[in-house]
Amino acid sequence: MDKFLITADTTLRTLFSTPAATQPCPTLPTSETQLDPAQKQLAGSLMRVNHVGEVCAQALYTAQAAATSNPALREHFKQAARQETDHLAWTRGRLDELGARPSLLNPLWYAGAFGLGLLAGRLGDRVSLGFVAETEKQVEAHLQSHLERLPQEDHASRAIVAQMKSDEAEHAAQATQAGAVELPPPVKALMRAAARVMTRTAHYI
Repeated sequence: MDKFLITADTTLRTLFSTPAATQPCPTLPTSETQLDPAQKQLAGSLMRVNHVGEVCAQALYTAQAAATSNPALREHFKQAARQETDHLAWTRGRLDELGARPSLLNPLWYAGAFGLGLLAGRLGDRVSLGFVAETEKQVEAHLQSHLERLPQEDHASRAIVAQMKSDEAEHAAQATQAGAVELPPPVKALMRAAARVMTRTAHYI
């Protein structure tokens, strides 16, 4: 019952409340962000995709924490989720600043990621960690592509994405050190394909 209540609380807070960060949002205070309408629209679309990624991260880590019977690993997932909450708050705040909205499909993205997290958790702790490691590696590459696409003038968004990229690399390394198994190439390819569908859809919806 406790797990159910914690999971339900996390779900409701992720989807329907304004997240609060525990760490200040990364900024470049000496570099003012000035964007024309086209740059603003592009930045808003890219940050919406990044916000969806953080919604999915909350779902993934919450499900994996619920699925494991290992107390130390459960705490590992919870700690990662807390750090991802900062990312969730930063991306949502930047969306507001850009006058952009979150994805209308966030409940769907959350449900899908939660289901994947439960499945990975049921396959064993090392597989669950392997799923985290591969997910974070793919997210790191995705964030690098956004750094290449974001307007150079959008210092605020670029600072957030750069910090997120660093944090995701750390999560992948921690999962590997904790005993993650290497996922088979077909599974990795399927994960990349699913991510492409999500990112392309969230770019607009």
